[in-house]
Amino acid sequence: MARQEAASAEPLSHARDLQPQSRGTFLLTFDTKVLASCCLSIGGPLSPQQTDLLQGTLDMLILKALALGPLHGLGISRRIEQVTHGTFQVKPGSLFPALHRLENEGLLAGSWGESENNRRAKYYRLTRAGEARLADEKVRWSRIALAITRALEAH
Repeated sequence: MARQEAASAEPLSHARDLQPQSRGTFLLTFDTKVLASCCLSIGGPLSPQQTDLLQGTLDMLILKALALGPLHGLGISRRIEQVTHGTFQVKPGSLFPALHRLENEGLLAGSWGESENNRRAKYYRLTRAGEARLADEKVRWSRIALAITRALEAH
């Protein structure tokens, strides 16, 4: 527990701490039980507030990936990587807990089917509530992106 407290007590303090180490690729991993010890491949420990922001990002990306139609878990991960041009790579340890949570919240519905390689897979689709949440998230993230852009371009 002391390690978790120490990690959350040391927020990122400089913009250089946020610079990607290689090609601008970010690895999204979340452990909702140990939020304070989550790390991105680009840097150090994240505060619970930063983790909440990132978890919201993953949820939005999942909802967006499913906006075009049902996909199984691997398909969702691939679509996210594709639409972000490789910037975000969502691993199973982050993806599947998020899918289960979104399904429990009524934002996704899942059904079992056969994948392209003839294996049993669970396919997820947006519910009406998921479509509404995605619409809300688009507005929210547009505001956030604009605010960050303005801050970065300020003199």
